[in-house]
Amino acid sequence: MCIFFLYRRNLFNDFYAKDTSKKVRSVMKARGTSGKHMGKPPYGYRSDPQDKDHWILDEEAAPVVKRIFDLTIAGIGPCRIARILEADQVPTVKALYAMRKGKPAPERPCHWHEQSVVGILERMEYTGCVCNFKTYSKSYKLKKRIPNAKEDMFILPGTQEAIVPQEQWDRVQELRKNKRRVTKGKRQGLFSGLLFCADCGSKLNFATCKRFEGRQDRYVCAKYRSGRGTCSGHIIREEVLRDVVLKRIRAVTEMIRSDVEGFQEDWLHCRREEQEKSIREDKRRLAQAKKRLADIDVLMTRIYEDMVLGNLSQERYQKMAEGYEAEQANLNNEIIGLEDWVATREEMDNGFDQFAALVEKYVDIPELTPTIVNEFIKKIIVYAPEKQGTTRIQKVRIIFNFLDDLDMPEIGEPVISETTYGRRKTS
Repeated sequence: MCIFFLYRRNLFNDFYAKDTSKKVRSVMKARGTSGKHMGKPPYGYRSDPQDKDHWILDEEAAPVVKRIFDLTIAGIGPCRIARILEADQVPTVKALYAMRKGKPAPERPCHWHEQSVVGILERMEYTGCVCNFKTYSKSYKLKKRIPNAKEDMFILPGTQEAIVPQEQWDRVQELRKNKRRVTKGKRQGLFSGLLFCADCGSKLNFATCKRFEGRQDRYVCAKYRSGRGTCSGHIIREEVLRDVVLKRIRAVTEMIRSDVEGFQEDWLHCRREEQEKSIREDKRRLAQAKKRLADIDVLMTRIYEDMVLGNLSQERYQKMAEGYEAEQANLNNEIIGLEDWVATREEMDNGFDQFAALVEKYVDIPELTPTIVNEFIKKIIVYAPEKQGTTRIQKVRIIFNFLDDLDMPEIGEPVISETTYGRRKTS
């Protein structure tokens, strides 16, 4: 009998905990989707004294956050950024908060860790948005939090002043996918992480050594492996590539600056040609889904009348109704998704405006820097070299940021690099 009552009590306790968890989840879901932040302000923000749910810029920490993102755009990794901040005696997050609360500072108040920098670079809130439900737990019995997919998060832009622009945050995330390492010769490739092989799609690795003077620095396909790999020798010297890219950027920026409106019109025309066919197909699918949804309403009415008149059993009616209701739910989701997707593509994005702002920012470019390269260039595709007598010809395709892989002659056309008798020419 005691065992029976103990079992009942445990069962009741479990039911109570499960019910409480469900209620808490409902409350948290309602708060998270209301547009309010569910956590404390990250480094760079602080709570507004007038409204605790609103974040305002932290005048002391926000410039540090902006600097971390700018250093990343300049091609510097989290580990080196941490060393730079430490060398400049910038207090860490923990040290800054301790000093403000009058608590003892850490033993090394300016000793930044790489993971602290990474955590800052991954915070989407710095673009001025709310980002809730970044993690979840499978059950109230489990304490482990699991990262949520981006589509399952609640993201609402424009809720507080941004520290970094959205396009800069997006660019930083792309750059962090391609890790860059300083070589033993204490040099880092200007185009590391941006070069890809035209044949196998692999990255081109930066190759140098201490005895190189810079002119011999080169990029080699990762699958070449000194002729023993699966790809041919896609090799290009950095000095040659530097001249080609600099001339290309100058040519494109000069062309856009001379006729901004004309270039924008050509760009929009190319974008529309690519998208119109896809949009027409999605609109056709959308019309079919809406027609089927209307047909289901008619069918539901008919089977209900048949059931009332006795021409259809109640069990059969129930089964058919459940099938139609499930199809209705799927069609409604498909219609919502298609309508949003079509509307998004019909509203042309501001990619050209961002690129035009970049052109105005760099009126004169005397030489390439990591920041300029990372802001202008999305990726560079390197083709295999061809020999024509004593001339070595190699094509490279430069794809710019914000303009996608636009197939306009002025932008997408491969640039040819020629080398004759050790003297190089670019065109």
